[in-house]
Amino acid sequence: MIDPTPPSQPHASAIILAGGKSSRMGRPKALLPFDGQPLIAHLVRHLSRLFPDIVVVAAPAQALPPLPATVIHDAVAYQGPVGGLCYGLQAAQAEMCFVTACDTPFLNLALISYLLAQMTDCDVVVPLWQGRLQPLHAVYRRSVAPLLHEQLVRNELRPIALYAKVRTREVRPEEIGRFDPEGLSFRNMNTPEEYEAALELWRVRQRAVTCTVELFGVARLRAKAAVVPLTLPPGATVGDALAALAEQIPALVGSVVTVDRHGLTSGYICNVNGTIFIRDTTTPLQSGDSLLILSQDAGG
Repeated sequence: MIDPTPPSQPHASAIILAGGKSSRMGRPKALLPFDGQPLIAHLVRHLSRLFPDIVVVAAPAQALPPLPATVIHDAVAYQGPVGGLCYGLQAAQAEMCFVTACDTPFLNLALISYLLAQMTDCDVVVPLWQGRLQPLHAVYRRSVAPLLHEQLVRNELRPIALYAKVRTREVRPEEIGRFDPEGLSFRNMNTPEEYEAALELWRVRQRAVTCTVELFGVARLRAKAAVVPLTLPPGATVGDALAALAEQIPALVGSVVTVDRHGLTSGYICNVNGTIFIRDTTTPLQSGDSLLILSQDAGG
């Protein structure tokens, strides 16, 4: 229920790095119980909604549960993320590979799809969030694996050292915010306290309402986005969805969404799931609903 599922990515692979020491956690992070299963299984299941090919990179002799993924082991233990990146890229089937760590339970599939779409003429697409590049939530071409191997030989174990050598696209916070305004995609768990906090957040989000807003015409042009995924509190209404939409895309306020952010201006109308036009913004929503924002002319 983290986010609505965008189209599958048959020409891309996902790589999960699971071979870290977990020293601050005190036990293997990949095996932490999460959503009724080991955390690594939770991630594989979630990413399999988008990727047909998933590679899990583990430490030498690291024990993992059975997974519907290709599991490989680092050639040398604890070479950091550069080692995992290098070995994962070598094992991946696709040229484009999304890479993440095993302790990021709130991955946003819509954001990942957006990152993949930016790989038109790049070797790396990496988000910039809270002033820091996020190399373990990024997309890499498999062709950079030899450069990463050279870094291992030089004991250069920071992934960002690669970026100056290849065509790198930095994704700005305002782009990320259209899909994941809270930046939960980059939230990881290094300590028992962070793990407990993530479990509580997951329980809250499981009770949340997830939906999408699809924009047309001038609204789409102003938003610079066709589909906006939303996560709303339990019991959310159409008005709550419009308020969240306005929060994510302020350019719509006054022209599409009313200034009070709980309704549509006179030129627009809302349709739910392509079946019924809604004028009462107190109408409750259910997870999986799709709101279509249309001009009055288009909506009749």
